[in-house]
Formats: sequence, C-alpha cells, structure tokens
Amino acid sequence: MSLPTLPEIEAAAQTVYAAFGPTPQYRWATLSERLGTDCWVKHENHTPVGAFKVRGGLTYFAHLQRQGALPHEVVSATRGNHGQSIAYAAARHGVACTIVVPLGNSVEKNRAMRALGATLIEHGHDFQAAREHAQALAAERGAHMVPSYHPALVQGVATYWWELLRAVPQLDVLYVPIGLGSGACAALAAKQALGHTVRVVGVVSAHATTYADSIAAGRVVEAPVSTQLADGMAVRRADAEPLAHLSTGLDHLVQVSDAQVAQAMRDLYTDTHNVAEGAGAASFAAAWAEREQLRGQVVGTTLCGGNVDAEVLARVLSASLA
Repeated sequence: MSLPTLPEIEAAAQTVYAAFGPTPQYRWATLSERLGTDCWVKHENHTPVGAFKVRGGLTYFAHLQRQGALPHEVVSATRGNHGQSIAYAAARHGVACTIVVPLGNSVEKNRAMRALGATLIEHGHDFQAAREHAQALAAERGAHMVPSYHPALVQGVATYWWELLRAVPQLDVLYVPIGLGSGACAALAAKQALGHTVRVVGVVSAHATTYADSIAAGRVVEAPVSTQLADGMAVRRADAEPLAHLSTGLDHLVQVSDAQVAQAMRDLYTDTHNVAEGAGAASFAAAWAEREQLRGQVVGTTLCGGNVDAEVLARVLSASLA
C-alpha cells in the first residue's frame, strides 16, 4: 500500500487536534553543544499518553467510524505505547479494549493501559508471542484485531513529522527509531508529502535487528531479541509492508546498543530535563554515534516516548544498568 498523501496527513491532523494540540520541537542549546551541531528534538513525550502512538490510535478509530465499522471490542498486542494509544482512542469511542502484553512487560505501562480502560492480558515471552495470542483471541471472540501497522495508523503518526518538517524546514538529517515500522514509514510519508529533502535515517536496537537483517536480505528475516532497555524496538519479526517502504526510503540504518541508549537517556535528562524511555532516546543515541559526520548539518531527533519505569530510570541515571 502507498504512504499517506499530504491531504490525508492534513485531514489526520484535524482528527488528532480534536484530542490535543501539536507537540513542541525545540533546538536545545545544550544538546547542540554536546553534538557539535544544531540539534532539534520533537517532543512526543508531551502527548496525553506520553508517546507518539496515540496519533495513530485516534486516526485508526476515525477510519473505522467512517467505514461504519466501529466494533463492540478491539484486541491488540503491544509492549506499551501502541496499547495505550488504542486504549485511549477506544475509550473516546466507547469501545471495549483488550490488550495483550508479554510477560515481564513494563509495570508502569501496564498500569497506564489499565487506567485508560483496557483489560490487560499477559502472555508469551516477547512481542511476537503476545501478538499471535492477541490474533487468536480476537478470532475466538469475534472482536476486531487492531494491527501494529496499518495505513490509518501511519496517517496519524505522520502528523508529528509533518509538524516537525514544517516548523524546521532547514533540517538536513532526521533520525527515526524503528519498532514495527509505523513511525519510520510516517517520517517517509511526511517527507514525500511536503517534498522535503531531509535524509531519513532508521535506528534499530543492536539487540533486535530484524529490520536491519531484513533490509540487507531483501526479505523478512526473524532475529532474536535481547534488548533490556529499548522495549519499544523489541521486535522479533519485521512486517513485510513497512519493510518495503523502509528498504527504498531510508538513507541508511544505525544500530544502537543498550549502553548507547542508556547514555542517550542520561544526556537527554541532563541537557533537557525530559525523561526518555529506551526507544525514546534511540534517535539521539544514533545521532551521537554519527556525530563526526554531522558537523555543520541541522539534525532532527525525536523523544518519541517518555514511558520508562521509575526503577529503570533510576538505574540508568545512576549509570548502574548492567
């Protein structure tokens, strides 16, 4: 399927803005000094669920409503932020919501999903296992399975990159984390829709390399997941549809380790006093890894989520992460 067009992104923005306004983007002097060049941060940690995914949840439910297909119940799988997005949007539409998460998932993300009205089920040892259980559960109940990647989700998520590229048209390079692919495909959509020349660089966890391996192989390749910090990027199996867009649209890929992500979390907190979860810090971690190549360029990064458990954050900030 094709990426959303400019009119579709603009229409999605109106859906999103019915719930909350544009999030800020700042050129942080402290981060720019650290990086050695102009560094902008898009603050998706300032949405009602603390992450960018809520934009997609809102537009997905608007898509169902336009089709006259709002279900009695939705089911989905998540490591946290997608689940909060779906729970938030489902509540606004009066739809029952069940979310499946893997065992050992973030305690605070689980609590947030329950607070948003979702029924939470813990199943399996990684996202893929939770996803397969959610699909079986939806079929069994006759509920609607909300996928983790869908054009209507991308349409909503693209609004945040559309905001950033319009606000900072001089961006030369943009670092975009990849979980299952909606965020990165949305960045490509916004770039294409606006006719922007920014280079979009994908960022994956060095401990969850399915997208890096799949792009290299030209087909979906499963890879083991061992990240202890970047749960939003902890995907074992790439999705074929976003893979097709990312394979042709990305400038290149950067892999970041948990140690690099932890350092980026500390840097973001020190320099901006904003809390970043692991995936939320991956963008800056990648820019830092490539800092020698970025001199004289305007760099865009995203703090795409701030939902990290307090205990994990305390360990990271004290530099005691194993």
